[in-house]
Amino acid sequence: MPNYIAIEGPIGVGKTTLAQAMQEKVSARVFLDFFDNPFLADFYRERPGAAFKTQLYFLITRYQQQQDIKSTLDTEPLVVSDYLFAKDKIFAYLNLDDSEILIYDRYFEALRALAAVPDLVVYLQAPKEVLFERVSRRNVDFEAKISDAYVEELIKAFDHFFYHYKDSPLLIVNTAEIDFVHNPEDLKALLRRITRGGVRGVEYYHPTRRK
Repeated sequence: MPNYIAIEGPIGVGKTTLAQAMQEKVSARVFLDFFDNPFLADFYRERPGAAFKTQLYFLITRYQQQQDIKSTLDTEPLVVSDYLFAKDKIFAYLNLDDSEILIYDRYFEALRALAAVPDLVVYLQAPKEVLFERVSRRNVDFEAKISDAYVEELIKAFDHFFYHYKDSPLLIVNTAEIDFVHNPEDLKALLRRITRGGVRGVEYYHPTRRK
């Protein structure tokens, strides 16, 4: 079984839900991403300079949590986070201008070398319509500002990132084909595949449904 698993995917895909299910079902020590960024609401309102402030705040707080994760790996058999530190760059390149990227990259490269590298990354995918519906259903005030076009752009950015990702074994799960939130059997099967390990390179999770 992997010691450290990171769960990733675009907004609304179910990262936190799956991480919390692993805490409950397989006694994983779970670390959740930060959402109390004081600049996030301004970012979604497209206020000048908010994107850069938002990104640097996320980068530093995630790095600090990565140090907690690294110190936990020696004492816990299974550690799960609902984000991958390296994905911070996805949002930076999506939202920052060239001069901001120049500054951001120097911080990112310095901190990335000190972050924990997962034994397995689980990449959750879903179609744009599904993600947008899930985001709308959460009824978070600042998320109401997210446009359909932004969600579509985010999906493309994640797909591009993980197409080139080589740092860890990668398990790709299309959540449009399963419902691990409401179907206990889907959740049980997915957790069994994740925790048994054995993923080499890039693998796709294709569950067989009973007829």
